[in-house]
Amino acid sequence: MPITNSRVIPLTCSGHTRPVVDLQFSSMDNDGNYLLISACKDGNPMLRDGKTGDWIGTFLGHKGAVWSARLSQKADRAVTGSADFSARIWDTFTGDELYKFDHHHIVRACDFNQDGSRVLTGGQEKKLRVFDLNQPESAPLEATGHEGAIKSVAWDNDRQTIFSAGDDKTIRVWDVRSMEQVQQLDHGASVTSMVQSADGHYLTSTAGAEAFFWDTRAGYALAKQHKLEHNASSISLHPNQTKFIAGSDTDLWVRIYDFTSGEELEVYKGHHGPIWTVSYSPDGELYATGSEDGTIRLWKTNPTKPYGLWQSCPE
Repeated sequence: MPITNSRVIPLTCSGHTRPVVDLQFSSMDNDGNYLLISACKDGNPMLRDGKTGDWIGTFLGHKGAVWSARLSQKADRAVTGSADFSARIWDTFTGDELYKFDHHHIVRACDFNQDGSRVLTGGQEKKLRVFDLNQPESAPLEATGHEGAIKSVAWDNDRQTIFSAGDDKTIRVWDVRSMEQVQQLDHGASVTSMVQSADGHYLTSTAGAEAFFWDTRAGYALAKQHKLEHNASSISLHPNQTKFIAGSDTDLWVRIYDFTSGEELEVYKGHHGPIWTVSYSPDGELYATGSEDGTIRLWKTNPTKPYGLWQSCPE
């Protein structure tokens, strides 16, 4: 039986006014601190202290829902993709918009490469674009092949490849040097999320009520596939690769699963709407969830251990 602890109380981060659809933690800095960025249908992506959830700033400029938000490796820049047919690059220290890249339809996904010099986008156009921030006026590299909207994109810097996933039930792997498709990872339903694990060893994805873990070191072979009780909107693998969290668009509960067996370990309730996005912090001490209810909630991985604003242990 999974553990259900009604005394586990998450930190609630308010500020958004519509559903929160994407979250990402930054890498840790030398002092062990990190940031959290959120994308929301209210059109106002926000930056927060990752440990406390304290608001740092809002990136103002989009004219439509923001579907995706990502931080660079150094967390000095952010990229956002929006329903206003644009992707925008921001200075995270000043909040200033640095670049705006216009598209011909909604931008659903975006990501930086490792050194933050290039940005990958995808969306309703079913087209991938790679923009060079050192030459922002240059035409982007492009690739087509998807038969449905692209909902997620990611870089695999170690292998010079990029990933795209979406409504055509596939993840497509592309050689970023040639922008040619080199592999296809099939799913049984529309791919609702896709992200790399913290160490880059796994590409994780969700489709229907299934969670997939593809081994990037073994030619993207399918390492694990778990059938879950509810549809999975998003998953995140713990940095120590012992468990993963899952959110669902048909359920209000946060669920923790064993990575090896797929057994449900813990169940927690806190949101008042479906959970669209989940993510572990880089140290694995907490995780964030974003919901239809317009809030972000931060949960301790170990409810009895002091961490961040949770300095006292429950009795």
